[in-house]
Amino acid sequence: MIDTHSHIYSEEFDDDRAETLQRAWDAGVEMMLLPDIDSESRGRMFALAQEHPTRCKAMVGLHPTSVNDNLRWHEELDMVERLMREAPTPLYGVGEIGLDLYWSRDFYNIQREVLHAQLELAIKYNKPVVIHTRDAYMEMLDAVATYRGRGLRGVFHAFAADVDMARKLLRNGEFSFGIGGVVTFKNSGMDRVVVDLPLELLLLETDSPYLTPVPHRGKRNEPAYVEFVCRKIAEIHRTTPERVDAVTTATAKEIFSL
Repeated sequence: MIDTHSHIYSEEFDDDRAETLQRAWDAGVEMMLLPDIDSESRGRMFALAQEHPTRCKAMVGLHPTSVNDNLRWHEELDMVERLMREAPTPLYGVGEIGLDLYWSRDFYNIQREVLHAQLELAIKYNKPVVIHTRDAYMEMLDAVATYRGRGLRGVFHAFAADVDMARKLLRNGEFSFGIGGVVTFKNSGMDRVVVDLPLELLLLETDSPYLTPVPHRGKRNEPAYVEFVCRKIAEIHRTTPERVDAVTTATAKEIFSL
């Protein structure tokens, strides 16, 4: 399995990161992709990717909530562009980028500007994008629609919209949809979405340390728990976890050139 979205470099794992990684390897996690947030945590992400270069793959990007109330967002964005040229470790994508209007719409215009700048970088450097969208799917559709035919590709992380929105997004680029612990929640409704999406369009993710799947909901999430997501998708698609693993791993390797 590949955990395509893990913040295992975050402070929540400082006391037992080595043990957490070992549990992931023991659970069959072949690789994990490390989405960037901003300059505060980026050094830890690069360090982990350098320590485990065959298993931990770094990205670079400015998260939308890191733009809110940040007078230095221009500097942060310039840093992302500079790292696209001279990062200390290979980069496998531009992310985590996007729009997040859950807390406030006051910063929408700035978030949109930062999103478009990073989508342009992804196209310029031929990298996939990892897109965060929260309470902003119509706005995100408007954004990616401006790139139709330009080769935009990547994944909508923690996808939480309906199948109709998925189809609309697919008209504007080569996208997959990241499915994590929420699909295991009893009343999330994601089972009704996942059943109508082909396996070839799905990616496994944890978003560690967040969105912990059942049966560990309420505790810190970790990459080893991606197996519970895999099992739930298999149940929904009436197939085997082995097949879900094989298909999603192949898709992840293709998208991120692993």
